Amino acid sequence: MPDPQDFPPAAPAADPAADPVAVPATGAAPGATPGPAPDPAKSVLDIRVQQADFDPGVEIEALRGRSTGAVVSFVGIARDFSEAFPVATITLEHYPGMTERSLQAIARQALDRWNLLGLRIIHRFGDLGPGDRIVLVATASAHRDAAFDACRFVIDYLKTEAPFWKRESGSQGARWVDAKESDDTARARWL
Repeated sequence: MPDPQDFPPAAPAADPAADPVAVPATGAAPGATPGPAPDPAKSVLDIRVQQADFDPGVEIEALRGRSTGAVVSFVGIARDFSEAFPVATITLEHYPGMTERSLQAIARQALDRWNLLGLRIIHRFGDLGPGDRIVLVATASAHRDAAFDACRFVIDYLKTEAPFWKRESGSQGARWVDAKESDDTARARWL
């Protein structure tokens, strides 16, 4: 089992008001990647909803430890188009408190299904331009399968379950973005 001292300290939150949330992990659910369940006191969970940008390298490095065999990450980036709609600005809105609780629930499901040593979710809100980072999901485990599966699970659930609203603005006006059927299909693979 990893020792908490094996892990470097968590990267400081870019937004001082965004405190990491510690949620203990439990044993793996049926169908999860096999392996010994991590000690709940030693699993690291960090969830932040913030306006400020983040450094993916710093965030990923913070998940490394002597027992970590894999760290898998996903970084979502704002594009300058959406379908045939040119985008100059994306505005992401959320309900403080509700959003964090939703992300915690998604993270708990991942911790219950896979033997993770760490899980980090950072989601930005406010006005973002093309090329700006929107979201980071990073998972750490002793073995790659758990890290890959948990990362994909979290982003698939985040896209459909987290209460964020996206408005795209550009030369053709502005519009609120509806949920996509492809996001529901991706989430359904985990049911």
